[in-house]
Amino acid sequence: MAAKRLHEEFDQDPEKPEDKRVRRLPSFSTVIREAVMRKSLQNFFVALEPMLRRVVQEEVQRGLVLSPRLIERPPPMPIEAIESSSLKLVFKNMPAPPIFSGNKVEDAEANPLQILLVDAHTGECSPSSLPSPIRVEIVVLDGDFPSNSRDDWTNSEFQRSIVKERVGKRPLLTGEVNVTLRDGRASLPELIFTDNSSWIRSRNFRIGARILPGSYDGPRIKEAITDPFMVKDHRGELYKKHYPPSLSDEVWRLERIGKDGTFHKRLSDHNISTVQDFLKLWAVNQDYLRLILGQGMSDKMWEGTIEHAKSCNLGDKLYVHRVPQCILLLNSICKVVKIIINGVPYTMQDLGATQQNWVLKLVQEAYQQWHQLEEVDGGFNPSIPLLQNESELPGVPASLPWHDNNEVVAVDHQLEVFEEFENHLQLQSAFGALTQWGQMYHMTG
Repeated sequence: MAAKRLHEEFDQDPEKPEDKRVRRLPSFSTVIREAVMRKSLQNFFVALEPMLRRVVQEEVQRGLVLSPRLIERPPPMPIEAIESSSLKLVFKNMPAPPIFSGNKVEDAEANPLQILLVDAHTGECSPSSLPSPIRVEIVVLDGDFPSNSRDDWTNSEFQRSIVKERVGKRPLLTGEVNVTLRDGRASLPELIFTDNSSWIRSRNFRIGARILPGSYDGPRIKEAITDPFMVKDHRGELYKKHYPPSLSDEVWRLERIGKDGTFHKRLSDHNISTVQDFLKLWAVNQDYLRLILGQGMSDKMWEGTIEHAKSCNLGDKLYVHRVPQCILLLNSICKVVKIIINGVPYTMQDLGATQQNWVLKLVQEAYQQWHQLEEVDGGFNPSIPLLQNESELPGVPASLPWHDNNEVVAVDHQLEVFEEFENHLQLQSAFGALTQWGQMYHMTG
């Protein structure tokens, strides 16, 4: 008893009241009894398992014998053979990228797509091959169709490749999706995608044309498909590039220059806002333009941007820069079209290195004064009077004959006149400097 009380005192938690005792552990005999029972149950289940398996197997076999139905393996899917056809549909023109949702699908010349019925072997149009007009259905196909770049397919393969709209969306393709072939051709003027193509695995669509099911009873006419293309979200149209660009386009419409990107910000900091501004600086000082863009623009990117910019239409407008006895005609990107001295036209090829350098200085001056230049049409008359209060240069004739298409003016004589003009300019510059020095000397004296 004393030992039992001592054990209970040690088991008490000093922080708990004395009347609460620790839960007693099970006795040794109880543990032994539970272990023996678990072992007995395990042995019973081990002995019962073979008997249960045998009973289940016998019942299954009995059911199979008594069942009137025989379990047979389903037959394999039949392989559909490609049916040969003597006629086929083709697209006369292909959609021109980029294509945006909500916009009409057109070719490179902004014309609607056209479908033709042609001979499958010769490719010639066959308007008289059918007794009556037939209906054609326009569908959207996966860009990966046909697989393995095959040129032929079955009706079932074509059907399985048709792409439907996403759940809760409008029909993927709207407009005239059912047209009638007349004289072997039909136009598709109102085709519009309502969704982009980024949600399918190939990220590309094709447009397909097939005979409307149920509208034709005769030999197979092969379906038509376009090249694969990407349909972009209409919100991206705000940032699309123009092909070709126009002079008034913002400069980020050029390739490799993103809207609000690094190159765009650098150009804006130097007052280059339009494609015309970009091309003018390129024509006057390419090295400075390249310096503005920085090292982030590689040689390949630079070439691509320049080629894209040069593809724009420069128009017929000319800009006139006047200096004493000389008129400089420039195009819309500040390139020299003609130099006129006392009514006699010269080109850059007519001049020597010294004269060309002098003209390039005038071009730089014209670039700086661009908004002050006189704008004229392409049919500019070179026989323009001199500026008021200007005297003609000594040694230069007041007027030289304007040669027509049947006359050739000797280049040597033109260069002599031009060199005399340049020497006179140098004398005027030296005289002006001497006069200014004399005035400064007089004031200091």
